[in-house]
Amino acid sequence: MGTRGTALEMAVLGLLHDTPLHGYELRKQVTGLLGWGRVLSYGTLYPCLKSLVRRGLIAAGSCTAETRRTRITYSLTTDGRARFAALATDAGPMAWDDDNFGVHFAFFAHSDARTRVRVLEGRRSRLEERLDQARTALPRTRGGRDDPYTRELQRHGIESVEREVTWLTELIETERARSTPLEAPAGTPTPKETTP
Repeated sequence: MGTRGTALEMAVLGLLHDTPLHGYELRKQVTGLLGWGRVLSYGTLYPCLKSLVRRGLIAAGSCTAETRRTRITYSLTTDGRARFAALATDAGPMAWDDDNFGVHFAFFAHSDARTRVRVLEGRRSRLEERLDQARTALPRTRGGRDDPYTRELQRHGIESVEREVTWLTELIETERARSTPLEAPAGTPTPKETTP
């Protein structure tokens, strides 16, 4: 399964983790998770749902809507919960890439602090590499096509990545601060040293 397929699978499983949903509502919520400008077609969603049913990760049941139309409602199975937990705690390179990061981030509440920090650091590292490449390529590109619109587009791209790197750095610091217990001031007795 490609990275976009994995992102869609994680989005569907994550949304069904909390409550069963029918196809229309799933499509609306998955489209929201996938981000601006990425509209999910039924031609993409329904094959994914059929695959998840076939693999035993979700179950399809029917319910009658207010319009007396029968709708298929999807719910997570035990295997689906296990698969979602595995995807939510995966901190490898697929979690950092452009297609998966947003969906992974949306379900950070289902992972531990160590996983979140690793994904955030991986994403930041990938963007810093991209930033270095863009800055290196900028002088070469100007020589071939030196018009103000190309320069503005390049500047906009670099500034967007710089903002995301700053945002990621702040998130990493926040995660680390939450997961690090406060240290007692020097000279404060530890619980073992306290006498009754």
